[in-house]
Amino acid sequence: MSTIVSPKVRGFICTTAHPTGCKQHIINQINYVKAKEKQTDGPKRVLVIGASTGFGLASRISAAFGSDAATIGVSFERPATGKRTASAGWYNTVAFENAAAEAGLYAKSINGDGFSNDIKQQTIELIQKDWGGEVDLVIYSIAAPRRTDPETGTTYQSTLKPIGDVYTNKSVDVMARKVTEVSIDPANEDDIENTIRVMGGDDWQRWINALLEANCLANAVKTVAYTYIGPAITHRIYREGTIGRAKAHLEATAKELSNTLSSVNGEALISVNKALVTQASAAIPVVPLYISILFKKMKEKGSHEDCIEQMQRLLCERLYSKEGRDNEGRIRMDDWEMEKDIQDAVSAVWDNVSTDNLGSETDIDSYMHCFYRLFGFGLDGVDYDAPVEIDVAIPSIKK
Repeated sequence: MSTIVSPKVRGFICTTAHPTGCKQHIINQINYVKAKEKQTDGPKRVLVIGASTGFGLASRISAAFGSDAATIGVSFERPATGKRTASAGWYNTVAFENAAAEAGLYAKSINGDGFSNDIKQQTIELIQKDWGGEVDLVIYSIAAPRRTDPETGTTYQSTLKPIGDVYTNKSVDVMARKVTEVSIDPANEDDIENTIRVMGGDDWQRWINALLEANCLANAVKTVAYTYIGPAITHRIYREGTIGRAKAHLEATAKELSNTLSSVNGEALISVNKALVTQASAAIPVVPLYISILFKKMKEKGSHEDCIEQMQRLLCERLYSKEGRDNEGRIRMDDWEMEKDIQDAVSAVWDNVSTDNLGSETDIDSYMHCFYRLFGFGLDGVDYDAPVEIDVAIPSIKK
């Protein structure tokens, strides 16, 4: 079905996605990676769990077009139905697979609930069939609001809450372009535990254990999951809140997995990434305002990176070396964000930012551009007034 697709925003998500725009976004990221020097000693068979948007998608692009890796991507995306567009992640996967095929690269995708045993088994069977059980890099990048434990059937719902006292701080209504104040009630113990069960390391551990038991991991395999620490401005809602507890669990899981993977000389790592506009970060109060200020200051210094720049740097410069790791062994891809001069500049703006000076003191325009781009809107070279076919298939997935 061909139709004109326009952005329709509800809350912190866009309920429509533009297939041609998503394709252009993928092409732009691929071109960035291809312009860099090829990584000859990089990964060759890569499994990306959470591969359709954000850091996971950028990781898949970087592995494929930066080191000619064969990739399998797992994601849970919505196809088009009637007049309703598919999700952005669906169109991203279509565009990635088509681009990989044109480049002669292996790329297959599995669409379904990555938390489930069934999707894990489907993935293992595909690895055994097509790769002979030899994955050398597993990227874990699932960001979901809820998870059903496949063993107990219990569904857990994550929350974005502070721990301890009511949290009050500045935020921004990005659509209205207004600086606001938010107050969020503290989490209870159930909120904390639920968020850990969704966003902690449980499922990552299940994936690695299942792959290991099925002999699907190569010698010296690496697996990496992503986290964020951020500045003091965001700590109460992020690092010291429910999501921070989940990330602490994720980081502890990495140490356990490194012990598990010692049998194949493998290693589990945590990459602490930079604050960026993703579908996940857009949902966190306070963070969009911080990102808008951060972007302005990092662009002024010439150190700003988006997802693709971060992941290309991770795979080419950090993942296979010991450089850029902190005392906990975490890879600090947020190094440029956390430089003292950047954080001092952000803090100075934070104290004085208001609705009246939002446009001059922040890069709210860039934030909005990045937000719409997640859904395929606002990209150069795309005719948004032309009808476009919205019901498109992911090549490797049969209807």
